[in-house]
Order: sequence, then C-alpha cells, then structure tokens
Amino acid sequence: MTYFDVFNGDADGICSLVQLRLSEPRESRLVTGIKRDINLLQRVEAGNEDEVSVLDISMQKNQDDLRRILSDGARVFYADHHKSGDIPEHPNLSAHIEPSPSACTALIVDKYLKGRFHLWAITAAYGDNLTLVADELAKQQGLSEQQSSALQELGIYLNYNGYGASLDDLFYHPADLYRECVQFSSPFDFIEQNKAVFQTLKNGFEQDVASARSETLFHQTASVGALMLPNQTWSRRVSGVFSNQLSNENPDRAHVILTEKADGDYLVSIRAPQNQLEGADEVASQFDTGGGRKGAAGINALPESEISALIDLMEKRYG
Repeated sequence: MTYFDVFNGDADGICSLVQLRLSEPRESRLVTGIKRDINLLQRVEAGNEDEVSVLDISMQKNQDDLRRILSDGARVFYADHHKSGDIPEHPNLSAHIEPSPSACTALIVDKYLKGRFHLWAITAAYGDNLTLVADELAKQQGLSEQQSSALQELGIYLNYNGYGASLDDLFYHPADLYRECVQFSSPFDFIEQNKAVFQTLKNGFEQDVASARSETLFHQTASVGALMLPNQTWSRRVSGVFSNQLSNENPDRAHVILTEKADGDYLVSIRAPQNQLEGADEVASQFDTGGGRKGAAGINALPESEISALIDLMEKRYG
C-alpha cells in the first residue's frame, strides 16, 4: 500500500495536511507545488488499496484524474473549498467540500478532526485572508491579541511562500515547509522553536511588500484598484499577499494585480471587496486560464491586449 498526500503549496494546503498527519502520522509521497499549480492529481499513479489524501485543490479542475484514480482502485479523502463540479458517487471517495466564502480547507479538516489541532486551522484562515473568521475563532479560543497577531503573521508568511511562477521563486519548497511545520502540534511552538524559517519568511515578505508599495495604481476608482508589477522575482512572490493587503486596507474596493511574465503575458491576482466577498471567480473564469473562488481568484496568463477587458469586467461587477 502506498500513501499519497496531495496538497496546495499555500498556507491552507500546508496547514490542512499538518492537521491530518498530526492526527494520523504516516510516511507518504508528497505531491505539491506553487500555489497556482492545481492540476496535481495528474502526477498521482495510485492503484488498488493505495490511499490518496487531496487537500485544497479544485475537484472541478481535477475531475478526470480523480475518476481515473478511483477506477484504478485507490481510496480518496478529498477536502476543499473551491468549486467541485459534479462530485463522483463512488464508495472509495470520502468528499468534504464546502465552497463557502467564509470557509477554507483547513477549517473543513478542523471540523473533520473535531478541533484537535485548532490553532493550525486558525493560522490557515489568517493565511487565506479570512481575517474576520480567524479573529472570531481566536477570540472563542481565548487567545490574546498578541497571540492572534502571531498566528496571523505565520499564516500570511506560509501563504506568501506559495506564490511564484516556479518553485525557484520560493524561499522553501512547499513540501519542505510542510515537513518543518508538522514537527509541532502547535503553531506557537513552530514560531518559537523554528525561528530561522519564520525569520526568513518574515524578512522576505517585508522586503517584497515594501517594493510593491513603491509602485503606483494605474487604475483607481471607488470600486476597483489595479496595480501592475514588473517581471521580477519579488513581484511574483508578493502578488497574492499584497492583493490581500490592499483588500484589507480598502474593504469596499475590489483589487487586481497584474504581474508581467517573461513571455509578455500577465499573471493576475483578483480580490473581491472584503465587504462583498463574491464574484472574483466569475470574473476570472471569463478568461482562458482563469479560476478561483468567490473572494479570491486569478488568471495564469492574460495577454496584454485583454487587460482593458479585465478592468471593464471588474468595474461592471463591482461598480
């Protein structure tokens, strides 16, 4: 029997798997990548009696490979908060899907595990920019403001590490970052005892955000703000988390960040207004390589000729 753990390389995917493996430790093949690498089940060749855990990647985008793996006899545990499409009816599939703008995969796993490692779920919620949800959970847990801020920092940094055009852009391979985190039952212990990793991510994040703040919005209305970043490593790393920051600072406005790619196309991060967490996936899906969820979405390759159409769609959706 072979175990496969397939997970998104961001905070939500990592913290989801941390919870599962703290609850049920096992040696497994780790299948992950940059945050936007979501067709991960293509890499899995699982057969009879193998077990596959899939976390924080769209079932809709992996339907064919999911059905292939199930038909080959593997058992699949699937937890996610993105659009699922038609969920296969199969005795070997255990599906935990909740496509709500107030849910993330780690919270779904937290519910499944009955809160055994709740602090890691809160960390993931902060990383997924579900700040109000995470704040309420932290309050219910009796955390101090200082403790909540520490989990928020860690969540943001874990999420930040997942962004890039390739693994070379990242400070840590997501599989290695998971291995660092899973050694600790509490994220507070990770922060305290693994200061080298935490500080590396913190320093990189702060430097990259400072670079992003030096850029000027090229489109700004009451409804939509748009920023263009150059073809630089720091741009590719910071685009998603800086979109979140702009969204939090201007909760009534939608935001889009376009990062120039080497081939002339643009990598796009879209954020719905914090006070109206819906529609980002609708906008992104109008373009060939777009997708995501209601509050946050993206486009992997947007031609320059389609930038004005994207801005128009954003204004129509949120104006």
